[in-house]
Amino acid sequence: MSTIAFGTAAVLPERPATRLRVTARGRRVLLVLASVPLAAGIAFGVLSGGSALASNEASSTATFETITVVPGDSLWSIASKVAPNEDPRVVIDEISDLNMLAGSTLQVGDELAIPAQYSN
Repeated sequence: MSTIAFGTAAVLPERPATRLRVTARGRRVLLVLASVPLAAGIAFGVLSGGSALASNEASSTATFETITVVPGDSLWSIASKVAPNEDPRVVIDEISDLNMLAGSTLQVGDELAIPAQYSN
């Protein structure tokens, strides 16, 4: 009968767990894969954002008159001209809001939109 003897050379040592190493190319691929859903979401938002109306009902458009600022004009004088029976402070506030004016300074040649209720 024969015998089998095992020596230390016949038993392989256990390998340590290997770390996953990601190369520069692999990082770029992962970055592209992660950014595809973000890009798709942005593209969807841009393409579908063109419809501003929530329904098929016709929208009304605001019509207003414009006045060109001439030398010597101020918001107070303009407000007094366009609405002589109203409080000029209220009219000035509405003109400023409509034209998004930060202060009361006007430049000659500026065109100011006048709120519809004061247009003739």
